[in-house]
Amino acid sequence: MARYTGPKTKKARAFGEQIFGFSRAFEKKKYPPGQHGNSRRRKQRSDYALQLMEKQKAKYTYGLLERQFRNLFEKANRKEGVTGTVLLQLLEARLDNTVFRMGIAPTRRAARQLVAHRHITVNGIVTNIPSYELRAGDIVGVRGKSQGMAVIRENVSAKSDVRKFPWIEFSPDKMQGAFISYPEREQIPEKINEQLIVELYSK
Repeated sequence: MARYTGPKTKKARAFGEQIFGFSRAFEKKKYPPGQHGNSRRRKQRSDYALQLMEKQKAKYTYGLLERQFRNLFEKANRKEGVTGTVLLQLLEARLDNTVFRMGIAPTRRAARQLVAHRHITVNGIVTNIPSYELRAGDIVGVRGKSQGMAVIRENVSAKSDVRKFPWIEFSPDKMQGAFISYPEREQIPEKINEQLIVELYSK
């Protein structure tokens, strides 16, 4: 199963954001990586460089490889609506992302692993495809045999408040929730300028 396995903090420092979650190493070095550290004078980025960086940030944030991301963009481009917004909605509708948003896993990478290891169900059916696209009304839950796993129970009990994602409902007691609808752009908390991604792929 292809995925990015390189250094996470180095990528986060390149984008200037903790896209993989909280990192003490990032807090110590909040500047781009490089042998000269923070003392290096950096040139102003071109429009193309800004567009490419925004695409890379979205790709690493949601855990997609290049071909997957390009295919998803083309799918968004064929749908009605604003392409950039539709792209983010499709990313949010991925099963691994929804498992992360529900608090079943602490990170998207951990959510992807839970899905791949057959711990997650969609509408009562075990689904091991992290990129599975959820539709409005789909019920996502933890498989019966997996509900007793300590790591899952700890994650669910530690989740602060799933209500900050109004397109998702989740019941910790039942260990299942619903993907209510595609989120509106202003509801998605990720700091991504999707218009730059559209401009990059439109060249």
